[in-house]
Amino acid sequence: MGSERPKGVTIHVTGFKKFRGVAENPTEVIIRNLNNFVGSKGLPAGVTLGSCTVLETAGEGALSMLYKVMESGVVEGNSSNEEVIWLHLGVSSGAEKFAIERQAVNEADFFCPDELGWKPEQLPIIHEDGGISQTRVTSFSVEAILQFLKKKGFNVTVSNFAGRFVCNYVYYHSLRFAQQRGHKSLFVHVPLFSKIDEETQMNFAISLLEAIASTC
Repeated sequence: MGSERPKGVTIHVTGFKKFRGVAENPTEVIIRNLNNFVGSKGLPAGVTLGSCTVLETAGEGALSMLYKVMESGVVEGNSSNEEVIWLHLGVSSGAEKFAIERQAVNEADFFCPDELGWKPEQLPIIHEDGGISQTRVTSFSVEAILQFLKKKGFNVTVSNFAGRFVCNYVYYHSLRFAQQRGHKSLFVHVPLFSKIDEETQMNFAISLLEAIASTC
């Protein structure tokens, strides 16, 4: 008597479609296959895979879809005994290892137009937050997640720079939303399949879900 039920964890995952210079985005493949992969591999007790959404690789023009997805998580995760997690996957085309992003910066400075033609230069993502040097940091222990994944044998690091393109843009919005709603948010960059093959990346995605749940 008097003991609390273990808190359930629901993890919603997003990836991105193709964009300039990346004809096949590995995160789209991961997201498309994740439900089936989780079904065959399983997750720890109390951990649920929520929505799996592939976003347009765009900033301002794709915000309505991002917020629609995140608002749906508020409705689904309305239990006080449930932890709601937002996990965003993006590709870093020059990377050779996985990167757990610690923070996002309030700056949109796109090196090329996004897939809807928007190319901001040194603009604040959220004007109410102040200038472009403002940062938002994940509430996760990235070091704990890093060690969990390293013990699984993955080539992974922690990064303090999510870029200034769509990945950083989405992460900043997600961190702000998560803080306002009592959720948690994390962004992880993955390499191209030519650097780390699809099967390894799918296994990494499962281990990442486990690592996240283990820190909640």
